[in-house]
Amino acid sequence: MQMYRKCLLVAVATLAFTTGAFAVDKLKMGVEAAYPPFNNKDTSGQVVGFDVEIGNALCAKMKVECEVVVTAWNELIPSLVVGNYDFIMSSMSITPERSALVDFTTPYYSNKLQFIAPKTSDIKTDTASIKDSLRGKTIGTQNETVSATWLQQNLGEEVTIKLYDTQASAYADLAAGHLDAILADKYPSYEWLKSDAGMSFEFKGNPVYDNDKIGIAVRLNDPLRARLNLAIKEIIEDGSYKKINDKYFPFSIL
Repeated sequence: MQMYRKCLLVAVATLAFTTGAFAVDKLKMGVEAAYPPFNNKDTSGQVVGFDVEIGNALCAKMKVECEVVVTAWNELIPSLVVGNYDFIMSSMSITPERSALVDFTTPYYSNKLQFIAPKTSDIKTDTASIKDSLRGKTIGTQNETVSATWLQQNLGEEVTIKLYDTQASAYADLAAGHLDAILADKYPSYEWLKSDAGMSFEFKGNPVYDNDKIGIAVRLNDPLRARLNLAIKEIIEDGSYKKINDKYFPFSIL
């Protein structure tokens, strides 16, 4: 009888782990809240944006309550690993380096990297001209991003790279004339280029990288990843994703 009870307990525990039978009814999502229109704070201090709305839609599908935990960009993964929240919902690119530390869901949108510079500048970004065109210039980008890695790997010997803790700081230095250009994610940059500060600037050339896949990070081997993947599939199929997409962009970013 004791052996039977022991086996039964193991079976129940295994079932709970694999099916989510004992899943928590509240989850916390880590968000940078400094990356409009994907995640930022409104005038009342509430965290808003595309990421947050997608995260809330996913939580609704999983029938759990969501709580936003604001965390600085460079602390997002360490804070996830130590358990400060359950998943990162903050436009994080899926990279091999990050995938060694966390697991990612299937992508929930795709991004592109493109240079932004004053409209008056004659910067060329095609493969044949980019090094000569940018040689000796100072280029800004956000630290610990795919943009930063791309610059270091492709132009590290040609340009001075200036790294910033937030994208907003890079925009501000570009507007102040302290940078010749920045390399940034294309979709959030649309918003800045429409602002008063960004009106004198424009995208230069075509994107230099157009396969930046954005995923939701969870702790390694966390079964929450499978639940999130299913929820992503469901909000795409039922039109919830498109409704949120269309609120922020006049084109699909999926």
